[in-house]
Amino acid sequence: MNTVITGASDGIGAASALELARKGHQLILVGRTPSKLSAVADQVAAITGRRPGTLTGDFTSFEDVRWLAAELLDRCERIDVLINNAGVMSTRRQHTADGHELMIQVNHLSPFLLTNLLLDRIRESSGRVVTTCSRAAKTGRLDPADLSRERRRWSGWLQYGDSKQANALFTVSLAERGIAATCLHPGVIRTGFAPGTFLMKLVLHVPRMGESVEAGAARITHLATHRDGVDHPGRYFAGNIPVTVPVQMADPELAAALWSASLIATGSANDRSSASG
Repeated sequence: MNTVITGASDGIGAASALELARKGHQLILVGRTPSKLSAVADQVAAITGRRPGTLTGDFTSFEDVRWLAAELLDRCERIDVLINNAGVMSTRRQHTADGHELMIQVNHLSPFLLTNLLLDRIRESSGRVVTTCSRAAKTGRLDPADLSRERRRWSGWLQYGDSKQANALFTVSLAERGIAATCLHPGVIRTGFAPGTFLMKLVLHVPRMGESVEAGAARITHLATHRDGVDHPGRYFAGNIPVTVPVQMADPELAAALWSASLIATGSANDRSSASG
């Protein structure tokens, strides 16, 4: 199995890489920091005896994402699993050079663009797409006409919830296009994610409030390797079980509106893979 993991330089992405290596997957690790990626690649090589491919890319840049997709297509004759795990949470409003709010670009628009650029290769391989979502998606109130919340009240957690709702809706749209796509809540994990927020301070310092990165990685790995990742397309998983979600996470009309808005936002409306299906 040829597997691409984004956000693989630390946290649950790195832990997922190690677990998938133990299961015999051939990996390409994608991350933003070369030194961290190299350290994870060393750990994978210690397990498999073979160093995985690594690619650095910054999801705050669509140009970087397009370069990344081209490199992956050049290197991979097959893509059996794409794990969209890269993500960010910020309590400070920030915009990317592409003009979008940081979280909606890193958490949704860039994974949307990357997946679409790889979509034909994934289809050819009868591959699957696994996206790290969050239970924060249940709080999302996504407006496809206002993805960056320029016309609505903004807070870090509101925008994060919108971006995670977008992950769930993107999964719905991929399934409608015949892709074995699932998304998941990895759990409340003790990592450096969302640094400085009150929630993560509690998770890091209150005993038994958070789980290990290995626990989150096991849930990603489950969907990347188990029949559940194929048999439940379009579904959101929690605790390795597909669960019922609020309508705003599964509405096919809202998912279609988000797909169209995302094509425009990423400048990919004329890309053949993006428009197909």
